[in-house]
Amino acid sequence: MFVLLISIVISLFVAMLFLNVYFRVKVFKVYKVLVQNKIQFDASHFFDKKKMENEVMAKHPEHRGEIETFVRHMRYSISMATVLIALITMFGAILMYYRHGI
Repeated sequence: MFVLLISIVISLFVAMLFLNVYFRVKVFKVYKVLVQNKIQFDASHFFDKKKMENEVMAKHPEHRGEIETFVRHMRYSISMATVLIALITMFGAILMYYRHGI
């Protein structure tokens, strides 16, 4: 049972890690386009759509797609990082509480 539990947690961790790296590569590609076009905004814009619409999208309507893609990928990356932290914590708890199971 212990080995199965460890295997499941490790496989979930590896899968989430590769998925996170994949999304980060996509984020950096879009970020490169935004930097080349000198489009700047704060982290507060990620979580407030109205603020993003009024301040950033109004100034750069031609790059609306890139901005939306960047924000969407950043949100996915943040949520995946949260899941990774939870998986690492689960892995540590399993190792700590069941270390005598091997």
